[in-house]
Amino acid sequence: MKWPTTKLKDVALIQMGQSPPGHTYNDRGEGLPFFQGKVDFGDKHPRVRIWCSSPNRIAESGDVLLSVRAPVGPTNVADRQCCIGRGLAAIRSLAPAVILPDFIRYVFKWVEPELSRKGQGSTFTAINRKDVESIQFPLPPLSEQRRIVEILDQADALRKKRAEADAKAARILPALFYKMFGDPATNPRNWNIKSLSQVIRGKPQYGANASAVEWLEGMPRYVRITDITQDGRLSQSGVATLDLEDWEPYRLVPGDLLFARSGNTVGKTYLYRQEDGLCAYAGYLIRFQADPEQVTPWYLFSLTQTGYYKSWVEARKRVAGQPNINGKEYSSLQIPCPPLSRQQQFTTMVESLISSQNKRDASTERVDRLFNIILHRAFSGDVTAKWREAHMKELVKEMEQQAKALGIDDWRLPIEGKNQSSIIDHKSEIPHA
Repeated sequence: MKWPTTKLKDVALIQMGQSPPGHTYNDRGEGLPFFQGKVDFGDKHPRVRIWCSSPNRIAESGDVLLSVRAPVGPTNVADRQCCIGRGLAAIRSLAPAVILPDFIRYVFKWVEPELSRKGQGSTFTAINRKDVESIQFPLPPLSEQRRIVEILDQADALRKKRAEADAKAARILPALFYKMFGDPATNPRNWNIKSLSQVIRGKPQYGANASAVEWLEGMPRYVRITDITQDGRLSQSGVATLDLEDWEPYRLVPGDLLFARSGNTVGKTYLYRQEDGLCAYAGYLIRFQADPEQVTPWYLFSLTQTGYYKSWVEARKRVAGQPNINGKEYSSLQIPCPPLSRQQQFTTMVESLISSQNKRDASTERVDRLFNIILHRAFSGDVTAKWREAHMKELVKEMEQQAKALGIDDWRLPIEGKNQSSIIDHKSEIPHA
């Protein structure tokens, strides 16, 4: 089943974000909440981290916020008036009476893989206004939109419960760290303190300055900032390799700990594991190799998941267009050094947690796969086929109202019977602007 389609620019107002000067940011609640990209997204609405006293690109409550930069495709919905940075675009229906905002949100979930593939850039993939404007937007009648949203909301609720369980599980690692070693900020057990530069082998190393290309069997996975989740694992989507013949210097080996040095998620870390397969890392990441005679890799990584480390990062960000922490600054991070035997005991416990985490990941993957199947069926028309057949008269009237509200003279409505498919035709198919 195929609904009429038109370009997004014909049915929605599109506003591309633009970051205001850094000196206008604040954490005092002055001005409007400022959202920069995916890093601010919650389950449905973004989380406020900072405000902007002089906003220059404003989204309204109910606007769909599309991440157009690092990564491309994820969405949230603004639940208040807000300022948006260059990592976002705000999408607003030009005719809310005939195109539901929540329907727009699910359309973007449906086209997210396609948008992600359109992203250009070696380190920060991005799409531009033209890419957003040209998105092909389906136009089922209003009642069918409601039915689709209702079904997808029910399916999405299962994903949210799974995500809530995962979020609770992610808090176990830092809790275990505090229990065994105390708070690094106060060091209540008086462990010996060393800088990060004193507990690593060699010097910090910057990653490859190469473009990401389609992954091929036998080539390394290219680990970029956007491939690393907030809790320090590799995302299973957007797998790519690097366009570089001599990539061997950037091959990851066990014990490598990567730090994000620039962007909205500066400070994010990832510990390479053998089970992650062949990997090489990108230029906006810095590699530190733990000295196993002083610290275990899991101890060092787990410290970066604590509030102590996150506060340290916030205090050292340089806001000048992009937050940034370089290798020299990371090297100054103060590391409490408990006895190696205690760190090894901690590592054994962490490895047990990782085994449980892998099982949760498999469950999450199954839930996501089920949602994507339902999403595909919803936008192929399969999910609402019987319902549509039973409500055809009302749908025809709604389509007429929809075409009038959008200023479209030509439209067609597919009608499906059990043994046939016919079309009510008003002139011709919707023209593409």
